[in-house]
Amino acid sequence: MVSFPRWLDIVSSCLGLVILSPLFLFLAVSIKMTSRGPVFFTSERVGKGGRCFRLYKFRSMRKDAAVIGSGITMAHDPRITRIGSRMRAWKLDELAQLINVMKGEMSLVGPRPEDPRFVEHYPAELRSILEYTPGITSAASLVFRHESSLLMSVNHEDEYITKILPEKLRIDVHYFSNATFSDHMKLLVRTIFGMKADPV
Repeated sequence: MVSFPRWLDIVSSCLGLVILSPLFLFLAVSIKMTSRGPVFFTSERVGKGGRCFRLYKFRSMRKDAAVIGSGITMAHDPRITRIGSRMRAWKLDELAQLINVMKGEMSLVGPRPEDPRFVEHYPAELRSILEYTPGITSAASLVFRHESSLLMSVNHEDEYITKILPEKLRIDVHYFSNATFSDHMKLLVRTIFGMKADPV
């Protein structure tokens, strides 16, 4: 497996943070004007080697969302704010993770980092995914782009753990075990051109 080059992560994240700064300012103002709470939402995620770090996102939910609901976001989740639904539709809330990339906690391309609670349920044969630096996009994240709309049962956390999570892991373990630099670039292009809005 060929890892995404660290130097390209640094250059891309720094350029992205500078170029997108007007958009970030707009998002920050919109978040503060439409709901109470901080601009950023941070949560613990498991990175390479099982080390935990704080993942950044532009806050798209009520500030007390973690207290009044589960760690899984459903389609039409009532905790999502008005501006938050727009950000999530265009994946704009994820852009804050360029900060994690710049810090070296994430890469542009890598398996999506999971909540420690869900990492506990990784099957033994798929735990090799923790050998890779987590990323903003991965093969599995494209396949499960509309993940929230797939979780329809009352016990949606159990459904995620037993059905979706193992499949995501299988897809990414296969991809990152065989990926080349060319594969990573193609994945980035597919991600960028796939950033059209989801139905809201």
